[in-house]
Amino acid sequence: MAEEKYPINIWINEERYQKLQEAGLADMCEEMLAGLKVLRVYANEEQKDKILKVFPTAKFDASTTKSIELLPREVKDKIFDKIVEKRSVDILDEFLADY
Repeated sequence: MAEEKYPINIWINEERYQKLQEAGLADMCEEMLAGLKVLRVYANEEQKDKILKVFPTAKFDASTTKSIELLPREVKDKIFDKIVEKRSVDILDEFLADY
């Protein structure tokens, strides 16, 4: 059975989109409602559990989207900055090493 992946949705505004374009990652965005863009970072089971433990406000939507929600804005900002720095969305192990 394939390993489950749980998305963290990072909403992309114009400023963030510009940074993604400069990093060559703009094509990783997905169009969502009304032209809003989202970048999905996927966590595995272990990463999901650590995120939920380290960030008490975070919730896991087990019923519908299977996504990790309600992360503090500064946490999503740090995840976004790490994506741009590493030019990859595969950054959660490195991000979580700081916690």
